[in-house]
Amino acid sequence: MRPRIYAVSGGFLGPSAQARRIRRIMALAGYAPRIGWPKPQDMVAAWGHAPRAARAKAVAERSGAALLRVEDAFLRSLFPGRCGEPPLGLVIDEQGIHYDPSHPSDLETLLAKNPLDDHALLETARLCMARIGAQHLTKYSACDPDTPAPPPGYVLVIDQVRGDASLTHGGLHGPLSPYIFHEMLVQAQLDHPTARIVIRTHPEAAQGLRPGHFTDADAQSDRVSICDAPCSPQNLLDGAIAVYTVSSQLGFEAILAGHRPNVWGLPFYAGWGLSDDQTPHPRRNRRLTRTQLFAGAMLLYPKWYHPCRDRLCALPDLLDHLEALVRAWREDHAGYDTLDMRLWKRPHLQAFFGRWQKLRFRKTAMGRRSMVWGAGDGDIRIEDGLLRSRGLGAALTPPLSLVRDDLGIYYDPTQPSRLEHLVARPLPPGGTERAARLIAGLRAQGLTKYNLAGARATLPQGHRILVPGQVEDDASIRLGAADICTNTALLSKVRAENPDAIILYKPHPDVEAGLRPGALADMSAADMVLPQADTAWLLTQVQEVWTITSTLGFEALLRAVPVTCLGAPFYAGWGLTRDLGQVPDRRRARPSLEILAHAVLIDYPRYLDPVTRLPCSPELALERLADPAAAPQPPVLRVLAKLQGLLASYTTFWR
Repeated sequence: MRPRIYAVSGGFLGPSAQARRIRRIMALAGYAPRIGWPKPQDMVAAWGHAPRAARAKAVAERSGAALLRVEDAFLRSLFPGRCGEPPLGLVIDEQGIHYDPSHPSDLETLLAKNPLDDHALLETARLCMARIGAQHLTKYSACDPDTPAPPPGYVLVIDQVRGDASLTHGGLHGPLSPYIFHEMLVQAQLDHPTARIVIRTHPEAAQGLRPGHFTDADAQSDRVSICDAPCSPQNLLDGAIAVYTVSSQLGFEAILAGHRPNVWGLPFYAGWGLSDDQTPHPRRNRRLTRTQLFAGAMLLYPKWYHPCRDRLCALPDLLDHLEALVRAWREDHAGYDTLDMRLWKRPHLQAFFGRWQKLRFRKTAMGRRSMVWGAGDGDIRIEDGLLRSRGLGAALTPPLSLVRDDLGIYYDPTQPSRLEHLVARPLPPGGTERAARLIAGLRAQGLTKYNLAGARATLPQGHRILVPGQVEDDASIRLGAADICTNTALLSKVRAENPDAIILYKPHPDVEAGLRPGALADMSAADMVLPQADTAWLLTQVQEVWTITSTLGFEALLRAVPVTCLGAPFYAGWGLTRDLGQVPDRRRARPSLEILAHAVLIDYPRYLDPVTRLPCSPELALERLADPAAAPQPPVLRVLAKLQGLLASYTTFWR
């Protein structure tokens, strides 16, 4: 049974978002803090060795209780804690804390004594290391991989903020020398007399939150420069020929990137045979691999927290969430001028794309990138994603996913789109397996684009071909269909090509609801019409799908149903469909189904959790779509949807 945990400072007990998050993670990990006077068998929570930890230490000494040191985990957030963002994980240490080498910590004990030889653990560590590097993730991940790093071939010297606890408690016998950073800079120049020296400013110093040790005065020579731009640490490490650090976490990331850093303090990653240490550590005699060090420090030591699921999670799940959060910041932090956007869409667009810079809704762009809906004229084009909602877009159901395209738009084959580039590029680490799991989840949950409840009729026996009807004025028809561009022509073509088949016609939901054109007066070419049918179930009952450009064709591919295309939808032309329409010659890649699914469902769309309103992963979106109560339509939109049906011919009314 764990001891009771007492807290005596506002960092644990206050009303701020950070304090609430810290309490929640601790409670989930079995260390729920409480108020009161501890007994000798209890513990007092202290935030590392921060100044406010002195009170906790005094209470522990007077009561005879032990100290429980708590700190941010090594993938904390987008921004430093002083910016107010809650952490995504904590380290909770019953022995000491990882950056104080004068006493053993839980991490040091783990690295020294745990076998770290479990195959599954090490494979997970390798995959997570690769994902972190590929996605340019770091402790504070609000960095831009497109921001240029200095030209390669330099020695990287890493600065830290003054008074940091890893410096005031970073030596075996107390604080490190205040002159150690300048000594390190001099030594780096002596060790590499012909190389350029790049000093990396700490993110908190770059944002003016705390001062660092180096200033412009240290970069007066032609050889030494300061890099304080928000470029990716991974790019910085890729361009370095050597790395010098006192105790920065960037030294740990340097090891993961393949460097053997020159280390002047005694951080948690020193002493294991992976760094050149100026000071030997008397307790650390074991030799570890990079993978073992990562497994201990990133998989076993921290308590990771998933804010959308409100529970502790494993690092791979945390990476899914962090990648979504980081992507949203990198794409949106400069802001957008959003042009000619319908009123009902604006709150949802603001939630998706205006988290860091509020969208400005205008008629023309005024100094920022322009955002437009669909195939309009703008810098960024927005459309519904392929896992959209539980309900129709034409019924004003809010979307869980939107696509953002800076080249074209996925349903317009007349020009390249960002989706086409994503389909043709190699997958990131673990991408094939992730896409396969997503496909399996979609099939198991019976999820489709709109996820409408539907009927399951008794179907005729025979070779069944499903023909999905479409909205005849839809942009995918106007831009991606030539000879066959109406539902009547589609049915006639399918019957002519398949005279003995059982043809099942499913009207488009928007058409059935009376919201869009495309209703058929004559359906005699079909053997059976299936209004309001359960789409996911229907795809398990047919042997083929014939379509012009319907997204149902993609859903069929995910379920291994052969698809014939009479137009040029986004999934045609890659070798996965039978194409009778005119597809662009530029679609020369031959991806697997997993590669196509990864591009369409993971890389291309953005997802927004309807519960927490946070950017989220497609895996989380699947969970919400599978739960009818997770994303109800706001009452005002239900009323507007009914009005829209009555006034469908006056669409400009909603602009």
